[in-house]
Order: sequence, then C-alpha cells, then structure tokens
Amino acid sequence: MKSNTEIKKRNFLTQNEIELLLGAANSGPYAARNYCLTLLCFIHGFRASEICRLRISDIDLRAKCIYIHRLKKGFSTTHPLLPKEVRALNARLSERAAYPDADSEWIFLSRKGNPLSRQQFYQIISSCGDSAGLPLEIHPHMLRHSCGFALANMGIDTRLIQDYLGHRNIRHTVWYTASNAGRFYGIWDSPRPGL
Repeated sequence: MKSNTEIKKRNFLTQNEIELLLGAANSGPYAARNYCLTLLCFIHGFRASEICRLRISDIDLRAKCIYIHRLKKGFSTTHPLLPKEVRALNARLSERAAYPDADSEWIFLSRKGNPLSRQQFYQIISSCGDSAGLPLEIHPHMLRHSCGFALANMGIDTRLIQDYLGHRNIRHTVWYTASNAGRFYGIWDSPRPGL
C-alpha cells in the first residue's frame, strides 16, 4: 500500500482518478467548459498553454479531428476526435455562444471573454481535483502525463506515443512505457529451464 507521501508525489492520475476528475469537472456553472477542457487535455496530452490557445479553426467536427499545435518545438499533428469529445465540444460551443466576445477564435474563454489563462486553467483543474476528493494536488500537466501512461498501459507502441504527444526526443516518451507493469505480464508463463 502506498503512503500519502508517495501518492502526493505521483505526477499522473490513474484511469479511475481521471473518471472522478471528469465527473467533478462536469458539474457546476461552467460544467460544459470545464468538462471539455479536462477531457481534451487528457485524451490529447495537451500542455496548459496548448489547450488554452486552442482555436475554433483547429477543430473539424464534421471530419471528427483536431489539429494539435505543439509547443517546445514538438511535432504538431492532427488527431481523431472520439464521439464523447465531439459531444463535449458541441456542448461547449453552444454554451460559449452566450459569452462576451463569443466571436473570438479561442475555444476556451474566461467569463470576461478573454482566452483562458494557464493560471485560470490551473485553478479549474485544482478545484475539480478537490471536488473529486482526489488525494493529490492536481495540476494541468498531470493530464498530459496521465495520457502518456494510459496509452502505455493500453500497450501502444512507444514510437506512436512519441508522435502522439509530439515529443522530438524518444527519451521523453520511454518513461511512460518503462513503468508499465502490463509489459511484464506473461514473462513467467512459459516454462524456463531450472524453474
């Protein structure tokens, strides 16, 4: 059993914790925005600055895809959108129409109609983590790490995870797969000499 100190040091969320965080994000007065923000950030491994600068022109709901502008000299790519993301984006865009400056190019706006700041995103995620009762201090970059670990746990190839997260150097990707316990299952299933 992990101690509270070990849990607090962890920099990613388990699948169950992600579900709890999404549930918390999907409540309250800004539920459509907060849920969509959290879901997209987890599914696509966005950095805070990347998700806050997501534009309406980056989304093609008919083709069900999203263009990811990676920062830190990362590879920018187009990702498919899952059906639940399309629903969340439609709900977000519908709610957003009532915002001041609703004609803005940014998908995620503050109440004043400005692009959401990294600090506002941090406060949203931290508050949702508290509401979900998670034993961690939640911050936005945990969603990016959670994406990497979730993909590794699904058995996705390291090179594909590298491309998906936009890493130029695979060393930034291998730590997701190196800690994947699933890759060790079956090691002792075949008979070994002397065992």
